[in-house]
Amino acid sequence: MKLDVIFAPAGLTPAEVAGRPVFVIDVLRASTTICAALHNGARAVVPVATAEEAMKLAQSLGPADTVTAGERNSQPIAGLALGNSPLEMTEAAVGGKTVVMTTTNGTRALLATQGASEVYVAAAVNLAAAGARARELVLDRQDPVILCAGKDSAFGMDDAYAAGRLLLAAQGGSRRRKGLNDAALVAMDLVRRYGAKWERPFVLSAAGRQLTRLGMAADIEVATRQDAYPVLPVFRDRRITPWSATPS
Repeated sequence: MKLDVIFAPAGLTPAEVAGRPVFVIDVLRASTTICAALHNGARAVVPVATAEEAMKLAQSLGPADTVTAGERNSQPIAGLALGNSPLEMTEAAVGGKTVVMTTTNGTRALLATQGASEVYVAAAVNLAAAGARARELVLDRQDPVILCAGKDSAFGMDDAYAAGRLLLAAQGGSRRRKGLNDAALVAMDLVRRYGAKWERPFVLSAAGRQLTRLGMAADIEVATRQDAYPVLPVFRDRRITPWSATPS
């Protein structure tokens, strides 16, 4: 059994995820925001690389049925209807709609998972759902990969800590190290350092400090609410929708 963590998609090779299930983590904020959107009734979230692509796709899908969302360097993008805040993903804003989304780090990580057998979105806000699925995959010897979005193509402590929490869940609460790569060992050590409280590693991370400087600390608080959005997003056929053990 293998359980690998990758701290950022930069330099990711197809071989690292080929045929393996992947959990993408961008707690501040894309994975949290995606969970919020689906929990509040969005039909789907479609990740794209650029704002221009988001606007073009939304137009082709039909403006009445879609909403655009995204950010660059944590700031809303001119021309998109919403930013990348989970607080914006209300039922009134996204219910029944497809959210076409582009972000600095999270959507890049999602789009880097080509060749994976399955792709899920994980965060603190859906830890139980993501952890239960990760545990099933471990018991089925499918060798999951946890891909952190990171910060500007580099290590992000917030995502690494969240990866450690997901690792613990995947191992049924065990801290055993057999089968873990070096990044997974570091992620586990972050959990050992910070314990079960999400706030400190989030606030101290580069992403957390940036959001605080920009007056977006409320988004950090939302991102720390464990299991607030008990949905497991799955990315398939270019769309993110709620996963079901018995797909229709």
